[in-house]
Amino acid sequence: MKTRVISAIVLLTVTISCVLISETTRILFFAAAGIICCYELSRNLEKLDIYCCAWVMYVHMALQAILTLLHVPLEYCVAALTLAIFLAMFSGILHPKVSGPGAFYTEAGVSYPGFLFVLLMRVSDSDIWAETLLLAVLPSMLCDAFALFGGTRFGKHKLAPRVSPHKTWEGSISGALAATAGGFALYFLLPYIPGLVYRGIPLWVCVVTAFLSSSMGQIGDLAESLVKRMIGVKDFSNLIPGHGGLMDRADSLLFAIPTAYLCLLLAQRFVS
Repeated sequence: MKTRVISAIVLLTVTISCVLISETTRILFFAAAGIICCYELSRNLEKLDIYCCAWVMYVHMALQAILTLLHVPLEYCVAALTLAIFLAMFSGILHPKVSGPGAFYTEAGVSYPGFLFVLLMRVSDSDIWAETLLLAVLPSMLCDAFALFGGTRFGKHKLAPRVSPHKTWEGSISGALAATAGGFALYFLLPYIPGLVYRGIPLWVCVVTAFLSSSMGQIGDLAESLVKRMIGVKDFSNLIPGHGGLMDRADSLLFAIPTAYLCLLLAQRFVS
């Protein structure tokens, strides 16, 4: 328990520092996290005798980070993704150890977790990055905590037993309600947080964004459980003592943050 707490404090300190120092540190942090998660995925796939061309994933993440730091239009990022897909399939042709399955899983890794981290980089480059992170991370944390409590206290009906046998509908609903309440509370807190660009976010936008982002976060958690069950592992790695790998910590946020960003973009476009 002590190791788990210390690891959590260190991880939070590094994450918050990188996010708050500057736009550059945010982008580089998410790029580095993406590369580590791609590495964890490729190493675990080797347990199934599937050998990815991991350098395609790494180059893709690095190139996307450079493009984001240069503030290039989104079309260039799409072009970089397309190139990575081409290279992933090409690697299966050139490298006999990679072959067909490895090429397909390399392409899958470029998309998940790769491109989801690219979306986090693009969020870091936006004017509403702080609002997005607040309305994704805090509700997701509340969702995780209350989903565990609700599932333990009231859980009877399994949510997805073939993927995650311990998760229940009662826990999921408890988490979603807590996240929604968190969005309600954030509505009153956001005006007092310095540096926010998108001020005057309507109450219903905060509530809906918190609900949708945390709900997608739960789906992200199940998606990662699906991959781990396919591979046959409990954790992606032992990088973070007591918590598993970085992928084990990022699973829900990879779905929650882009969802919150999309909600705020639509609200900014059609509500403001």
